[in-house]
Amino acid sequence: MAIRIIVKEPDEVLHKRAKEVTKVTPNVQKLLDDMADTMYDADGVGLAAPQVGILKRLIVVDAGDEHGLIKMINPEILEREGEQFGPEGCLSIPGWNGDVRRAEKVKVKGLDREGNELVVTATGLLSRAFQHEIDHLNGVLFTDIAERVYEYDPNRPPREELENR
Repeated sequence: MAIRIIVKEPDEVLHKRAKEVTKVTPNVQKLLDDMADTMYDADGVGLAAPQVGILKRLIVVDAGDEHGLIKMINPEILEREGEQFGPEGCLSIPGWNGDVRRAEKVKVKGLDREGNELVVTATGLLSRAFQHEIDHLNGVLFTDIAERVYEYDPNRPPREELENR
């Protein structure tokens, strides 16, 4: 298990477009494995290679559903359907959340860690995680597209909960 350092905003690497992976090598596989370890260590749902300072089109996601851990090379969204609106956070922007509008359902295609084609249809949180991580590969942060950004304190109830007391 290798835990990588998560790059934090305003690091420039987070604002650059990642490069396509042209060959699946042992180094690419090791990076995917390290990214998964790093994501789990930070209690995240997803992580993109730029978040560990590497401009390659690699993501890992695990929404805690039946899909489990997904490691994907060169992911691209083929289809979007419906809409969901809700809070998002990011391991690279600790302490902040934002209300972001995303597709409810996406179909994503890429390669698995062995270089085989992988197509996943995702809804709910997994759909949101795919869209969030693929945005990272294009240099887009949730704060760039959020309708509202606000400080997040895990020890304090959400504002709506406080207002309804």
